Amino acid sequence: MEIAISALGRLVAGLRARGQQLGLAALGLTGLVGSAMAEPQLEKTEIRYQGWAGQVTFVELADDLGYLAPLKLKWIGNTISGPQDIQTVVTGDVDIGGAFYGAIIKLIAARAPIKAVVGYYGSDDSTYNGYYVKDDSMIKTARDLIGKKVAVNTLGAHLEFVLREYLARNGLTPADAKQVTLVAIPPVTGEQVLRQGQVEVATLNGVLRDKALERGGIRRLFADTDIFGNFTGGSYVLRDKFIKDNPNTSRRLVEGVSRAIA
Repeated sequence: MEIAISALGRLVAGLRARGQQLGLAALGLTGLVGSAMAEPQLEKTEIRYQGWAGQVTFVELADDLGYLAPLKLKWIGNTISGPQDIQTVVTGDVDIGGAFYGAIIKLIAARAPIKAVVGYYGSDDSTYNGYYVKDDSMIKTARDLIGKKVAVNTLGAHLEFVLREYLARNGLTPADAKQVTLVAIPPVTGEQVLRQGQVEVATLNGVLRDKALERGGIRRLFADTDIFGNFTGGSYVLRDKFIKDNPNTSRRLVEGVSRAIA
């Protein structure tokens, strides 16, 4: 009898242990199902964008790091202009684009249906936009720029705004400032046109600036941080309709790009 009771006890204990294991397994399965159910369904998985020649954008970096998955990028071409990039968002030719805040404000003021969603570029001690001249240039001050040509990536954006502010803060009148000619040049050729004398000043930043300084023969006239300190200069934008129709996709896109920036 004692042997039978002992065997029964072991059986009951085994069943209890098995029940506990099954219960834990069930809880784990429930957690997995709950997690799967909590994962939002993405309404759109292909994100159209424009690249920048000679640069890796944060959207591309986010994709390369896997932060956008399962979203996939579709490259439709390159741009050298923030205003053009966000105008392409407005027309629906791309889903995300970025530009200087001034250009964004102008479009919104014109009732363009876009929203700034994450600041993606700015200036600090490492990432500033510098205005460079050749070492032997006679240009030393803002007034020396009268009658000279300055290369910028595009008109009506960050680099023009900073230059106009630099001229104004250094005493040039609007009439004086009009005598400073802005020339739209792709950033990848800015150093070349400066060295060849096609312009007297070139704006350089990032790796293009670093490589130009390594080669020597140029010096900084001023930088945007000399005027404004450290600041965020522009944002990525999405169309209002895109956000409304694709809330989960929009959230994943903004989160992924934000992680890449960080």
